[in-house]
Amino acid sequence: MGLSYQIVYKKGVDNKVVDALSRVSQAPYYDISAISTVRPLWLQEIQDSYSADSQAIKLLSELSVSSPSGLYSLKDGIIRYKERIWVGHQPVLQSKILSSLHASTIGGHSGYEVTYKRVKHLFAWFKLKQSVQDFVAQCTICQQAKAERVAYPGLLAPLPIPDHAWHTVTLDFIEGLPKSDSYNCILVVVDKFSKYAHFVPLSHPFTALQVAVAYLNNIFKLHGLPTVMVSDKDKIFTSNIWQELFKLLGTDLRMSSAYHPQTNVLKLT
Repeated sequence: MGLSYQIVYKKGVDNKVVDALSRVSQAPYYDISAISTVRPLWLQEIQDSYSADSQAIKLLSELSVSSPSGLYSLKDGIIRYKERIWVGHQPVLQSKILSSLHASTIGGHSGYEVTYKRVKHLFAWFKLKQSVQDFVAQCTICQQAKAERVAYPGLLAPLPIPDHAWHTVTLDFIEGLPKSDSYNCILVVVDKFSKYAHFVPLSHPFTALQVAVAYLNNIFKLHGLPTVMVSDKDKIFTSNIWQELFKLLGTDLRMSSAYHPQTNVLKLT
């Protein structure tokens, strides 16, 4: 490159900062004296449980001879069922697993449904569901606590965001109010896009036709007919005259299941 340089020898004691290029190349391999691995004790207990289980012994003989096929597989001496650890027929070991996933801090005595889903995600054995039911039924803390008798909650299904103002409106009633000029109820109509609201006074009792007329006189004349109307399953909105009214307007009312109130949409098409 046109540079004037000189190669000068430097003693090793003075060459304290050595770059990678000046180091002596090492051998292409490294000597490893020992490798230590950690193996949990409960895995050994699971392997020991196979010796007293005829079904597990049969599976071990089949999986050790042939390659894994079907739902069962063998890995490091542990039988797996659908990638879950298979536990042999040993009630003491099964009880220890249930106690760890139910009565411990992680489990928190969550009841049968949650405990079963937690255990099923990691382990599998014969009559697993019955074992969880019996264990939770014998748990003193769970018997003292009041369990929820409702369906297991699913994923939330929020309503879609409206495209413009007065595309989606919600309807609801405020009842039980003191009388004011013969009115004791309020029909609340809210636009989900702009959060603009109308409050229409009504006198209780009222009919579905009266509610429809009040909506036409106060909201429809200002904003027109919305694309989506959201409401609960009040007897007004489920009545025949309410459905017949929107049928005459050329619309189709569709109500979702009562178990998902966040999607109770009266879709106008």
